[in-house]
Amino acid sequence: MAGPTTIETIATTCIAGRLRLLNRVVTNLYDDALRPFGVKLSQGNVLAVTAKLGVARPAEVCAILELDTSTLSRTVERMVANGWLEILPDDDGRSHPFRLTAEGQRLMEKAIPAWEAAQAVAKELLGADGLRLLDAAIQRVKSARTR
Repeated sequence: MAGPTTIETIATTCIAGRLRLLNRVVTNLYDDALRPFGVKLSQGNVLAVTAKLGVARPAEVCAILELDTSTLSRTVERMVANGWLEILPDDDGRSHPFRLTAEGQRLMEKAIPAWEAAQAVAKELLGADGLRLLDAAIQRVKSARTR
């Protein structure tokens, strides 16, 4: 059994635990801002990537957002049910490309100011130094994964 010192170290310095704490705090900022539109940040990210791609292929969206296919599939299903995305026919029966509907586009346009407000709060919360460190950490992780 680990001693009290080890337990204290894990409880206060675990990198994964601290990242999850930061993630919950920041995600809640965005979710609170987007709640009036009936959308969560995780859905908003899929909508934004889809809007950028035009026609989104699941594998590409998963790679961009670092999502597993089952998570993306559940998210897309909910957004199709909400009328924000539509599945497109494809020659490859295994792939299910999708795109924004007109309603999804309108949702994004209405929600952008709320996202911008949450972004400003998150930037202030993290500060310039925190944002630089975040960007550096992301670049380091991405480059380590491609080696």
